[in-house]
Amino acid sequence: MASWNQGRSTIDALLGSGRLERVPASRQAAEAELVRARVHVGSARQLAARDPEGAYTLAYDAARRALAAVLQNQGLRATSRGGHLVIYEALRAQLGPPLGATLRPFNRMRARCNEVEYRSTQAPTVTSEEVDADLTKALR
Repeated sequence: MASWNQGRSTIDALLGSGRLERVPASRQAAEAELVRARVHVGSARQLAARDPEGAYTLAYDAARRALAAVLQNQGLRATSRGGHLVIYEALRAQLGPPLGATLRPFNRMRARCNEVEYRSTQAPTVTSEEVDADLTKALR
């Protein structure tokens, strides 16, 4: 397993609470996740004008897979208890400085994707412009 120092207490707490689990560290598995993320980005681009909600879900999933790949490379994985939020929490703890501004859109995209998936009546409709803007952030 790769070692890290920044955010170690947060990672230990996430492991202790069962929101994060140890898995064999695998650069190969991480790279496979990145390939899947890139495919999702391409699919989101193709769907953005015709199906913005579907495209947004793919854009978010691309970002989630890319961030999960970082954890996979370290030998860490989110559990069902941790959900997608724990991916953000773990990486923010480890990489917040210097990458906080790069990571921050993921949590907003996660919340927006939940609005789309669970049909909040208060949520504005997803537009192709919103998909394009967040695809740019997902690619960082």
